[in-house]
Amino acid sequence: MGAEYLYVIRERFKEVKGLGDKTIQQLSEEEIYWSPNQSSNSTAVIMKHVSGNMISRWTDFLTTDGEKNNRKRDQEFIDDRASKQEMISTWDNGWKTLFHAIDHLDEENLLQEIYIRGEAHTVIEAVERQLAHYSYHVGQMVYVGKLLKEEEWESLSIPKGKSDEYLQDTLKRKRESGQENK
Repeated sequence: MGAEYLYVIRERFKEVKGLGDKTIQQLSEEEIYWSPNQSSNSTAVIMKHVSGNMISRWTDFLTTDGEKNNRKRDQEFIDDRASKQEMISTWDNGWKTLFHAIDHLDEENLLQEIYIRGEAHTVIEAVERQLAHYSYHVGQMVYVGKLLKEEEWESLSIPKGKSDEYLQDTLKRKRESGQENK
């Protein structure tokens, strides 16, 4: 059961990263810095925050508090106008840290107690907490992308009005690959 959980959670993190990556790809250098108002974050700021969180939480995941002393969380929300490529590098570095930690977990670790800001969590609780946090922020990025791109937005899921077509295509691919009803 634990090995299956670790496989599934890694796949879920990959899916969340993929949604973020596909959103970033659709946005221009300027668009990653757009926000709808002063109290909202741009895609670039969200990327920087998520990366900072990942590096803090997933570095020495099993042995040190997830809120590292060297993390400067408030600075993650400052728009410093790095290039899009630099922001992608920052984003990817956070995900690299996360996947490295996930890849070094095993079944025996799942109920181990770890700490985030001095609060005890099992590894499972901490992983689920982070998955929810990153999904929340990537959802914000996707929404901002949709607002900016409007009709130019390339859907990252099933486009409106295309549910039946999507289902039929999926079933057809499964039949053709011999994976029907699996």
